[in-house]
This record gives sequence, C-alpha cells and structure tokens, in this order.
Amino acid sequence: MAEQQKNKQTPGQPPAGLGKYNRGPFSWLLIALIATTLLMTVNKWQRVEQINYSPDFLNHVRQGHVESVKIEHERIVGVFNEIGKESRKPTDPTSFEVVYIQPMWDKELQALLQKHNVVVKGGKPDMWLPLLWNLLPFALLLAMIYFFFLRGMRGGGGLGTALSFGRSKHRVRAGKDTKITFADVAGIDEAKEEVAEVIEFLKNPKKFKKIGGRIPRGVLLVGPPGCGKTLLAKAIAGESDVPFFSISGSDFVEMFVGVGASRVRDLFRQAKENSPCIIFLDEIDAIGKKRGPGFVSGGHDEREQTLNAILVEMDGFETDDQVIVIAATNRADILDSALTRPGRFDRQVVVPLPDLKGRMSILKIHAQKVKCGPDVEWEKMARGTPMFSGAELEALINEAAIGASMQNKDYVEMADLEEARDKVRWGRAKRSRMVDEQDKRLAAYHEAGHALVQSLLKDADPLHKVSIIPRGQMGGATFALPEKDRMFYSRKYCRAQIQICFGGRIAEEMFCDDITSGAQSDIKQATLLARAMVMEWGMGEQLGPVNYSSDPASEYMMQLGPDFSQKTAEMIDAEVRKIIDTAYTEASDLLETNRDKIDALARALLKYETLDADDVKLLMSGGSLEKPTLNDLLAKEQNKTHNDEPAAEDYRKEY
Repeated sequence: MAEQQKNKQTPGQPPAGLGKYNRGPFSWLLIALIATTLLMTVNKWQRVEQINYSPDFLNHVRQGHVESVKIEHERIVGVFNEIGKESRKPTDPTSFEVVYIQPMWDKELQALLQKHNVVVKGGKPDMWLPLLWNLLPFALLLAMIYFFFLRGMRGGGGLGTALSFGRSKHRVRAGKDTKITFADVAGIDEAKEEVAEVIEFLKNPKKFKKIGGRIPRGVLLVGPPGCGKTLLAKAIAGESDVPFFSISGSDFVEMFVGVGASRVRDLFRQAKENSPCIIFLDEIDAIGKKRGPGFVSGGHDEREQTLNAILVEMDGFETDDQVIVIAATNRADILDSALTRPGRFDRQVVVPLPDLKGRMSILKIHAQKVKCGPDVEWEKMARGTPMFSGAELEALINEAAIGASMQNKDYVEMADLEEARDKVRWGRAKRSRMVDEQDKRLAAYHEAGHALVQSLLKDADPLHKVSIIPRGQMGGATFALPEKDRMFYSRKYCRAQIQICFGGRIAEEMFCDDITSGAQSDIKQATLLARAMVMEWGMGEQLGPVNYSSDPASEYMMQLGPDFSQKTAEMIDAEVRKIIDTAYTEASDLLETNRDKIDALARALLKYETLDADDVKLLMSGGSLEKPTLNDLLAKEQNKTHNDEPAAEDYRKEY
C-alpha cells in the first residue's frame, strides 16, 4: 500500500525526474521563434541569384565564370568561380539558379560545359526543405493550441488555466513528509486523544469493523485563534501514514458561479481514489455559514452552492470509503446546522486556550530551539501568561531570543522572557519617549493607586510588578500574577477587580487635584465587568438569575433591539450603577487610609520606573529601596566602555 502511494503522482506537479528543468509553454514557444529566426537568417546569408538560361547562363559559361553546376529536376544550381566573383559586385550572391525546361539539357550544353571545365554534379532534388518551410507555421499553431489549452485543462499553466477553474487547489502530502508529530503539540491532551482514534482507524480499520463500530466521518476542530488547530492537523498528517489533502475554505470560492462546487467534487473524487486518506478543510466558516434569506448571505449564492456540494459529498460516502474530513474554525456558532449534524461532522473537538500546565509544556517545547539561562522559571512564566494562546507563547520565546541577541547575551534570561511577554501582549516599551514631568507624576500616582488596591485586596490576584514605562497606548501598567487559572468568576473577585480599575482614577484625584482621560480603559473595563455581572451571570440583587444578554444567533439574523422591556433596561442600568458606585466608594476609603503608602510608591516609581512585588511589599511595610536606577546602570556601562579604551599614551608607546 505504501509503495502504491509512493508511485502516485500529485496532480498538477511535473513528473519525477524533470524537477526544476521542466519547461513551460512560453519557453517552448520562445525556442520555436528563435529557431525560425535562425533559419531565416541562414537563408538570408546563403542567397541565390535567379538568372535566365539564355543568354545570362550561357554567357557566364562561355566567359569562364562558372565553377560547377548541379543538374536537378527542371533546375540548374551553380556556383561562380574566382573570375566570376571578381567580375561582379562584392555584395552579389556567389550562387545562381537557372529554371529551365527539360529539353534544354542536350548535347550542346553538355559539350559547352566540358569545354569550359565546368564541373557537372547530379543528385536527387531537395524536396524536404521547401516542405518543412511550408509546414512550419502549422506546426507552431498546433504547438500553441496544445500548450495553452489542452495542457491547461490537465492542470498546466498559461492561458489554459481558464479551463481549469474547476480543479481543486488542494495540497497533497504524505504523512512521512511532515516533520510535526504529537510530540510537538502540547496543552490540548484531550483533543490529541480524540484525533488519535481517527489515526488508529486509518491504520487498522479491521479493529473497529470487527465489533461493528463506525468511525466518525468528520471531525470539527473548534477553538480561538492561535490555539493549535492547524498544528494539530499537521501532527495528524505526521502520525498517519496516509495521504493528507489540505485546502482552505477560501480556495473554493472564485468569481465564477459554480466553481466552488466543482472544486469540491474534484477534491473528494481524488480523495476516494487515494483512500484511505484525510481531507483537512481550514477556516471552513468561509463557506459553511448558516444559510438564510438573500440579505443575510449578501445575495450571492456561490458560497451556498459550495456548501451544498460539501454536504452531498460527505453524506454520500460509502461505509468502506476510508476518507475522513477534518475541519477547523474559530466561529462554530455561525456554521450551518446541516454541516455539524451526525453523519457529517460527528465530533466537535474543542481546542481551548492552554491552562497553567499546558502553557508550561508549550513554553518548554518552544524553548528547546533557544539557549536558556539557569535563572529561567517556567512555572512562574506560565503563571504570568494567563489567557495566552500557543501562538502567543511561541512568539514570546522568539521575542526573548531576539532581545537577548540584541544585548549580546549568550543565553535567554528571565528578564528577557518577562520583557518579551509584556511586548507580545501590550507592545514595545517606549523608553526613548520624552514624557513631561507633570504627566510622569500623574502616571506614577495613577499606577501606585492600582498597585495599592491590588496588594491589599485578598480576593484579587497577587501583584507581580508595576511600571510607568509607556507601552503601546498605555502610559503605564500594573501586572498581576494569578496563582491559578480561573474557570469561574466569583462575585467577590469581580468586585475586587472593579475596585482595582478605579484605584488609578481615585489616586489622581487625591494627589493631583484633577482627573484625566488616562482612566478611559479602566472605566471601560469596570463597566463591562459590572454589566456582565448583571446581564449574564445573574449577580444583580433586584434582577436575580436571569440572562438579559443578546443571543449571537439573533445578531446574525439581524434582529435589532433588546429582548427585554424599557423598564427592565432601567433596572439593569440601576444595578450596574450601584455595583460601580459601591466599588468606587470602597476603593476611595482604602486609598484614603493608606495615603502615605501611595505617596511612597509613587516616589519610588518616579525614581526607578519599575517596581516588582517585593519592592512594593517593602515600601508598604515602611522600608526604603536601595538599588541602582536605570540612569545609574547606563552611566556605569558608559564608564566601563571608556575604561576599556586604551589611553593616548599607550598608543604612543606602541608606535
């Protein structure tokens, strides 16, 4: 079976052995044009003068200008000798041709030629050269038709691709050609177990048929972007020793109606011919959206025709056709119900964001490609990256390696990883940005208010660090270090988070005698959290456990307006306002009680710009920090550079 798969040729690819030297139709056409030009040039160089039999030819013979002649059918071809060439112009041809009638060749002409020592040659007439010249235009026309049209219908290039729109644009690879395996996939162990059953069926189908079980015909991978859906599909190709057909949902749809359905039929036809195999449809939501009225689908039914073709092909499988379809999407809520029903996509494998253990495994896998220092703590790094996807964790390791290389380090340190984490999530630190002293003081007290509330509330996540270095759109940030991944949000935790959001605004008002727009994102986050508590999680005191949030399906069907009355809307606003006012008052009391601690934190931020959790704890306990500032470190580095340079006297001694 493996040998048969090996000998099969991928459609649309050049035969084995030609490789990169396989010429296209334009190359062959260019070669034909060059050959024609060369033949015409050679013919031009070898010009032949047309002369009459009498008196021109006979006079040249009598004057001794002819060296030799060749007698052919109704034609005499001759060459002038040196005397004949001297008597003519330098630009005149050296050969001549005489068209004559057969009776002209008589004994008198023969005697005349012998008398003047003219060499007489004989031979068959050259009939092929004129014939080839006459057939050359037809041959070129047939070659153009073949290369541009007939070859294009079989998957070639050129203008003939207009006739191959119905061909599928999938890519085929064997399992052994993929270097990614399950060992390269971490953080989604349950998803790996479910797709492992599919691989086992492809390798040993008799094991399932013996009991009477039927393998799922389709597996739908659902999860947020960057969680490893496509990586998991590549690992399936690496683990299974069967052909792997991969195509994106957008590759089915073209500007011509009916092309998508034709490509679907072509894809499944080739898959059946190469069974057992796997078909991977990436981003299937591009063609698998819910079908509805014309104003919903945009009045364009090409996508619906493509979806209908997929539905028919998947439901038309024979029970012994070992073809399994794996699709990936991050919008499972908008897929058509006919596509996700049993018999088509029997299983929906959820590929979620990795948890604490999964993030640690993912970081270690990607860290194998870089050199890491002894101070790296992967558990601490995993705790500091909540809600990070696998793609973001890979980018984190790469950014840390780039940052360490730019600093001429031999390996990646923990500080590089933390800087890379902040850069991936919030953007690069703007250390060269000139900040006004008043704005810097305002940012220091703002972040000090956040840090104080974060440190004192027991229901909040522990503080990790606080910084007033601008990143992205933020003038500063306060970072938490969750002790665990939260599957549920309690009411106490939500209230604590709202108090942390308002800590910065309250500190501004207390110490700067004014409020600014710097708390815009904090106010937005607190409002969204309070509204979710009331409308989705049933944490309101008056409304109770009732869900008032809009259904995503109703939004897709363009059902405008809320599903509740105006009176209920007023009650929702009152509940949200009550939660926010209560949190604001509690945070104000907490900051008013600890004014001296806020002032100490703000002064330390103005001096050091960044404080970690230990620094904040020391300052809040009444201690003082004694560590070099960023300016001190820069000055020390400059002095070190100057000291390493040889003095002028040393140069004079050497020379």
